[in-house]
Amino acid sequence: MKIDSRRRAWLRAGALLPLAPVSALAAAQLPVALAPPPGLTPASLAADQRYWSKVAALYDITDAVVPLENGYWGSMARPVLEAYQRDIAKVNHGNAWYGRKDFPAEAEVARSRAAAALGVELDEIVLTRGATEALQALISGYNRLSKGDVVLYADIDYDAMISAMRWLKQRRGVEVVSINLPEPATHAGVIECYAKALDSHPKLKLILLTHVNHRNGMVLPVAEISRMARERGVDVIVDTAHGFGQLDMRIPDLQADFVGINLHKWIGAPVGVGALYIKRGRVRDIDPYMGERDGDDVRTRVHTGTVNFAAYLALPLAFDLHEQIGVANKQARLHRLRNLWVEAARELDGIEVLASADPRLTSAIASFRLKGRLTLADNMALSKRLVVDHGVFTIHRDGLASGACVRVTPSVFTSEMQIERLVAALRTIGSRA
Repeated sequence: MKIDSRRRAWLRAGALLPLAPVSALAAAQLPVALAPPPGLTPASLAADQRYWSKVAALYDITDAVVPLENGYWGSMARPVLEAYQRDIAKVNHGNAWYGRKDFPAEAEVARSRAAAALGVELDEIVLTRGATEALQALISGYNRLSKGDVVLYADIDYDAMISAMRWLKQRRGVEVVSINLPEPATHAGVIECYAKALDSHPKLKLILLTHVNHRNGMVLPVAEISRMARERGVDVIVDTAHGFGQLDMRIPDLQADFVGINLHKWIGAPVGVGALYIKRGRVRDIDPYMGERDGDDVRTRVHTGTVNFAAYLALPLAFDLHEQIGVANKQARLHRLRNLWVEAARELDGIEVLASADPRLTSAIASFRLKGRLTLADNMALSKRLVVDHGVFTIHRDGLASGACVRVTPSVFTSEMQIERLVAALRTIGSRA
């Protein structure tokens, strides 16, 4: 095999070949016309159908149904998908030669890009395969618990995280307490619920907080609850799988030292990318992953194994596209789509809407059910009826203290006409309930 002089020198030195900056490569592939028109506020842009049609044109989405179940994961825009496909080919072509020599440095470029977008320092995050992996590492590894201490979760929290919190009884010998958040929710009512829990459990040491829950989409006032907990010496672990990317915020805004993050939901990165955040100075409060060396390197707190190389490589481009649209603009658009169907559904007989009227507690996600139909079976049948009879795809959710529901989640590619299809379906269903 012939080796050129550049590679021969590289082999002797054991160094990496020079790399083109990933973010610069990504930016060159973005459609410049996607930048929002100047001078428009997010609220005004949210109603600009022409602009959001341009955004939607970047996505190749099925027309077999009206897709209103976008909380599962977020489809990649075409530029990200094409970059991902090129990266898959590059990785496959380079094989272990690429994986051993070039990928570590390129992965660090992606991690650095993620840190900047999250508003944190590079040494405070490690990339994971998703928020679940990150949060399980944080919950299972949190080592400031003693036998008899109390940990707390709520009915809105994600199922896998609830399981991890319950497991702490076995792992750490703690008492596990759950609370049910009030419905309908108010800002003051939610904070009061956590304040009462803190008052009722003087040995409380750890709280799980879900920034935007996957059941009814309520936005938890995390910063306020975190500050309240800190004053009493209680730590919080925050699940922002549905928060970061659709809300105009960055990680320090949460006022929390431990956070699990998804990047394949609202950022539009390839499936299989998330991040774990530990505030500088708190790494040793999370145990190293099995057998990893202890110390202050956040990367020792999770061990993903062989990752999807191409998914990490496409991450900077996904961030560039996300930031070109603008997170404040995305949030305003998603809230507009949510409000279009929620406000209409509130007026329908037979329909119960599970969504706060307080804009501080609202996200893209909201839920509903038929009045009096609280079981999981009822809501599985309702979501099936929506897709079979009306061509509208949603998903049933369970776990709320008040009962099961059907979740609706639009995306930036969702049109207002599609929301009207949902409303028309609800009018028919509600009238027959």
